[in-house]
Amino acid sequence: MLIPFIWMVSTSLKTPAEAVAMPPVWWPSVLRFENYARAFEVAPFGRYFLNSVFITTVSTLGELFTTILAAFAFSKMKFYGKNILFTVLIATMMVPSELLIIPNYLTLSRFGLINTYSAMIVPYLASVFSVFMLKQNFESVPNELYYAAKVDGSSDFNFLWTIMVPLSKSAIVAVTILKIIGSWNAFMWPLIVTNDRMLRPLPVGLQAFTTEAGTHFELLMAASTIVVAPMIVIYLFLQRYIIMGVSKAGIKG
Repeated sequence: MLIPFIWMVSTSLKTPAEAVAMPPVWWPSVLRFENYARAFEVAPFGRYFLNSVFITTVSTLGELFTTILAAFAFSKMKFYGKNILFTVLIATMMVPSELLIIPNYLTLSRFGLINTYSAMIVPYLASVFSVFMLKQNFESVPNELYYAAKVDGSSDFNFLWTIMVPLSKSAIVAVTILKIIGSWNAFMWPLIVTNDRMLRPLPVGLQAFTTEAGTHFELLMAASTIVVAPMIVIYLFLQRYIIMGVSKAGIKG
């Protein structure tokens, strides 16, 4: 599992000849850290980085807001057709994401959102998987606690944010981390809906190292290391929340 990451880092420090040598050179004779500086010169990686941070932050906050509200409604509130609606939502998870590319593109095009930040954010402000995962966690909170709060005069909105959210912190953090990783690594959709290179996030910006003359593998690997490093750090520090959140998703009190 670690070999691809080791190869990526080692290649980022090689000369162009060592990067394509056969048989492969596992470790460079001289460490060329200047490859990282050259990677920033070839493409505006500072702008790509800010784009990725902005898109990831906004889409994550938006998904968290819709997920928490939907999960609470499906787990604690009573309304007509709740089970049928939730079943339909779960059924949409069986639809391959590739089938949604053209309909989503046409919809955004009619709203004039192509080649904007909104095109990369709006379609991902809700997630059925996140709603399902958080709903299962919310259901582990006893209904008696909800009814007691209602008797005391607490509103649904107040109960949700003062009691349910703190009690479900691990699941919410797990949903947040999974969303951050998915949004940060998004490639296909941003590539399709953007034409202006200054709007594109980091994964799409990696194309700058592939030209008609060939691929600059040492620079591509240096840039890839920059893209992957933040997600590795986030996962290493917060992996226990992912495990806790997922493990509790199927437990009901």
